[in-house]
Amino acid sequence: MSFRFWKRDRKDAELDEELQAHLRMATQDRTERGETREQAEGSARREMGNQGLIKEATRNMWGWTWLERLLQDMRFGARILRKNPGTTFVSVLTLALGISASTAIFSVVYGVLLRPLPYYKPEQIVQVWEGDGRGAQMPLADPNFEDIRTQNHSLQGLAEFSVGIESVTGGSEPRRLAVAGVSRDFFPVMGVSPVVGRGFLPDERHPGAASTALVSYSYWQQQLGGLTDLSLLHLVIESKATSVIGVLPPGFRFPNHADVWLAREVDVPDTSRSAHNWQGIGRLRDGVSPQQAQADLSAIGRQLKQRFGQEIDMQDAAVIPLRAALTGDVRPALLILLGAVGFLLLVGCANVMNLLLAQASAREGELAVRSALGASRGRLVWQFLAETLLLSLVGGSLGVIAAYYGVQALVRIAPPNTPRLEGVAVNLPVLLFALGLSMLVSVALGVFTALRATSGDVQGMLAEGGRGQSNARGSQRLGRMIIAGQLAMTLVLLVGAGLLGRSLLRVLSVDPGFRTEQVLTIDMALPFAGADADKIHRVQFMNALFDRLRLLPGVNEVGGTNTLPLATDSYSDGGFTEINRQQLSQKEQSLIERPIDPSQESDQALLRELIAFWDRYSHDPTHTGYADYSVVSEGYFRTLGIPVLRGRLFDGRDVADAPHVALISESLARRQWAGQDPLGHTIEFGNMDGDPRLLTIVGVVGDVRGRSVEAAARPTIYVNYRQRPQTVRSLTVVMRASADPATTLAAALKTVHMLDPTIPPRLNTFSEVFSASLHARRFNLILVFIFAGSALLLAVAGIYGVLAYAVARRTREIGVRIALGASTGNVLGLVLGQAMATALIGVAAGILGSFILTRLMRSLLFEISPSDPLTFAGVALLLMLVAALAAYLPARRATRVDPTIALRYE
Repeated sequence: MSFRFWKRDRKDAELDEELQAHLRMATQDRTERGETREQAEGSARREMGNQGLIKEATRNMWGWTWLERLLQDMRFGARILRKNPGTTFVSVLTLALGISASTAIFSVVYGVLLRPLPYYKPEQIVQVWEGDGRGAQMPLADPNFEDIRTQNHSLQGLAEFSVGIESVTGGSEPRRLAVAGVSRDFFPVMGVSPVVGRGFLPDERHPGAASTALVSYSYWQQQLGGLTDLSLLHLVIESKATSVIGVLPPGFRFPNHADVWLAREVDVPDTSRSAHNWQGIGRLRDGVSPQQAQADLSAIGRQLKQRFGQEIDMQDAAVIPLRAALTGDVRPALLILLGAVGFLLLVGCANVMNLLLAQASAREGELAVRSALGASRGRLVWQFLAETLLLSLVGGSLGVIAAYYGVQALVRIAPPNTPRLEGVAVNLPVLLFALGLSMLVSVALGVFTALRATSGDVQGMLAEGGRGQSNARGSQRLGRMIIAGQLAMTLVLLVGAGLLGRSLLRVLSVDPGFRTEQVLTIDMALPFAGADADKIHRVQFMNALFDRLRLLPGVNEVGGTNTLPLATDSYSDGGFTEINRQQLSQKEQSLIERPIDPSQESDQALLRELIAFWDRYSHDPTHTGYADYSVVSEGYFRTLGIPVLRGRLFDGRDVADAPHVALISESLARRQWAGQDPLGHTIEFGNMDGDPRLLTIVGVVGDVRGRSVEAAARPTIYVNYRQRPQTVRSLTVVMRASADPATTLAAALKTVHMLDPTIPPRLNTFSEVFSASLHARRFNLILVFIFAGSALLLAVAGIYGVLAYAVARRTREIGVRIALGASTGNVLGLVLGQAMATALIGVAAGILGSFILTRLMRSLLFEISPSDPLTFAGVALLLMLVAALAAYLPARRATRVDPTIALRYE
């Protein structure tokens, strides 16, 4: 670029020399014809014409004139901005605030919602669910999965997978890892293959096969030393020795940040068509849309329902693009945040627009002179565009720098379960967004300000007492309209923040059914206990752990559960059957009381009889129900303060060989046994843990909001860990302690390591667990509150600036009023009245807009209406009060105008 302009300077010099040569030749020719030198020079110049126009026309033929003109205008604009440092500083700061907030939020939206998935043709990858015909989605049952996989015509491949937290040893240290079980088409569907080693072989994909695993690249590097000889790497997962056979590509952690992948086929498939245990993942055929695939799979679901009747609860299917399935829960909140920051940017732009209009009004004389000298309106508009481009580029540059740090802060405070959060950064698409936003802002501000400033007879402004005053009044009216718009947008943000704040207060006021104070938690992943020996060992381990923890100083009570409230989303639920023992035959009682191992051929006939028996009962709606399933110890309820409403808790009588017992929640007792005493009733819930033995209800406990404080308590059946230990895969120990939490947790960690050094526990306080469950709600509230607060400050600055400018422009008028007898109160009322009228219009428009826009927030609110009158009234009153305070200083200044000086004004 510098070479080009150096070359242009040289051509300008050559052009000057050529014009001067023509003048010398013409002068010489005329002096030879007898004219004097003075006459000859004058005639030659007149004959040549305007040299400036000749140069301009010649330069236009060279090209790049627009760039030269832009740089010239920007240099002039820079001088104008330097002459008004206060206005320039506020404008740049305001734009930097709006652009930085918009860029930071867009970086999150892009990283989570818009960034392409890092897989081969990710738009073809879909998640597949069973449907119940009423819109509800269910995981896949094994037989249904096989039928869908073999009968569909729209998928290249379909796989099933599940993921859970397991304790894994064999690396540099025991780790809690996400371990996924995947079927044979999983990796082809995802389009990935190992970068080191190999994938699963066919003989490694059948029940009883040797356990093999693929690991993530990061785990291989950090915990396995990056060894390329995989035959040296062996892990212990679920108490099984597992050989590492492959390493997947860097960055691949699907599903749920998995680090280990096992072959799903080593587990015996479940023959039940209502046991929904697996997630489905598929890849569409070329040219097939998700809608076409859903129609195909839905038809299969309907056919299966017709064929198997009550044996299957699948009636439909759902096919959802993978990106939508991963981000569906957070999409509404992120889009609302993007809309909120858009309002903040508009408020900031309105502020800058008012400043630019005030500055343009003060430059009336300059614009008139330039117009009189031949500048067209388009040329003046171009000059304003250059000035706003400078402001926007400087503000945008500062905004990008602020956004870089803002994104880091957002990632730190964002809910940990936010999908794809690791890819959020200020990258090239985000930088392009910031650049485009800056250019859009500069064009919008420049064009609007220029057209407003150059409207009408600009040259008439040269006349003393011309349109200046009327134009000032027009600018003031426009400024008040902009302020009204600012206040309206600010009110929308404040209402949104108010609704979210009141929702959070409502959530915090809900009784969750348990206590969190002084409760410590120890979360552990235990191996599967399927065999009787494993169950005995599991119970012995938990007994020893509870006994030793009770002996720690300051520990008052100890309990345990496999589903700690608010700490897990892996709740087990299913259908149970109420059974009257007196109505069973001796053979039926013997059948349901003896354990059956489906893997043993000798038990296959008994299993078929048992299935037929349950089919007769489970199809009678008067004897069936649906509930959550939780395995607990007797100390669990005392530790969390869950009350016993009827009957008793578990105690030492409830051992493995004793009749199995259960506790139920109050909501289940009310729903299933309304008007009856549920104590003594027997139920069967074997589909949860594979144990068909009946459970006798011995107690009723209080309801617990386990999945979310915002969701109603679900009916729950509690069983004793001593009698049903096989499903305790994730054990959370809860301790009520009066001693220092850090000291108690350190002692508890030492106790766990003494009992089993291969189990890596995660320690926490229950208060922190409870707080983490509200993380997403607090995140949304904090951001919207920051946006609303920033918009309020900008609106206050806008009101003050417009009124201060209006008072300065109306100094002469105010002086005349005071000279004619207007009192201080009259002048104060005049200025404040206009300000409050503007504020009232803005508040009214904001209320109307809020009634419409807050409907979009309905999914983020809890027990609060989107049109909550208390919130609307409080925010409107606050905004009017703030507007009055912002208008008071300029109004007070107007009362101090000296009439003598004012009458000499202008």
